Amino acid sequence: MITHTAKPTDAIIIGGGPVGSYAALNLAKLGVKVTVFEEHPEIGLPSHCAGHLSIRSLRNIGLYPLPKGIVENTFTTANFYSPYRTKFSLHLSRPVTTALNRALFDNYIADQAKAAGAQFVLETRVQSLIKANGFVKGINIQRNDQKEEEVYSKVTLDAEGVSSRLLRQAGLTALNPKGLVYAVEAEVENVKDVESNAVEVYFGKAYAPGFYGWLIPKLDGTAKVGLATNKGNPHEFLRALMTKHPVASKQLGKAKIIKMGYHSITLGGPIEKTYANGFLAIGDCASQVKPSTGGGVIFGLTCAKIASQTVNEALQKGDVSAEILRIYQKRCSDLLNFDFSVMLRLRSFLDSLSDEKVDQMLRVCRKLGVDKALNDVDEIDFQGKLMLKILGKPSMLTAMAYFALLYLSAKP
Repeated sequence: MITHTAKPTDAIIIGGGPVGSYAALNLAKLGVKVTVFEEHPEIGLPSHCAGHLSIRSLRNIGLYPLPKGIVENTFTTANFYSPYRTKFSLHLSRPVTTALNRALFDNYIADQAKAAGAQFVLETRVQSLIKANGFVKGINIQRNDQKEEEVYSKVTLDAEGVSSRLLRQAGLTALNPKGLVYAVEAEVENVKDVESNAVEVYFGKAYAPGFYGWLIPKLDGTAKVGLATNKGNPHEFLRALMTKHPVASKQLGKAKIIKMGYHSITLGGPIEKTYANGFLAIGDCASQVKPSTGGGVIFGLTCAKIASQTVNEALQKGDVSAEILRIYQKRCSDLLNFDFSVMLRLRSFLDSLSDEKVDQMLRVCRKLGVDKALNDVDEIDFQGKLMLKILGKPSMLTAMAYFALLYLSAKP
């Protein structure tokens, strides 16, 4: 039996992660009555990513600088290693990325949303969508082991994350499982021979097939270590990375794991359609994630703001049909499609390379002085636009020509 006890609201958001909370913040600022439903007892837990984000992108969406305690470190250097010890280092002229405490960051956005008037309901699982006359009209929720309740709204925003289990109920196609990789993230102590201002990136099909491994140092001496893989057990690959990779094992061979978590990452590019009558998909469930690096926070936040603007306009018109809400996807596409296209090609390129080819690529980057060509980069999220900016530099043109040949030679 389903009871109708919760108050109706203008907008419902499914998921209290940073994307859902940021959508709530923007809607509340626009005067929309919005309620966020989160299945976990605390915002930000469990943490699902390393929180390694672009400072410029955070600043552009109004989330930087951040309160004390959220920022764990900032970085000017990235070191890339092949499984044969070849190292390519990129030294930037200023801090470009930051590592955040994701639990504190998520709570910071949620607290801002609450202060703006958004309501948050925790420990509440959304079981299904309510549909009538071809429109999503609300959600069925369950708190703990209690009876299901109906909550009605004028529009529903799905920010549930990579599971995307509700998309099909809205008549949309879920993200492509072939684009998924499976990640493990650990916090470790007793790390050796690591620069405090440098992110470490490890390649090798024996350690992270289909992706790469990473080490992100924190200023307190601990570090975040992780990898993703398109096959096998991520935990076993992490053990191999920490104990057998020729570089990572020197840094992590005696490290102690403090805590560990697992999550999936979607690398297939945005889903074909993100809107339906009374419904929008935002963030990971819409696969608004960089195919090159697996970062989804910035693009998710960007699309959440666009979704909020679109929803407010639709509510003002009194029309939340798909015909009106489709402008959300157009706006996201106009802003991001070129970058997604470039990053999907980059992902295809990286996936095509053997370990030997990766080693060659890093050697060529070092030989051609690619690091000097990228010294003044301050944008890492919009990688298509970045590519256009740097292609005029001679070393980058030579490198791109070489990479094209490398890609063609890797094809069967």
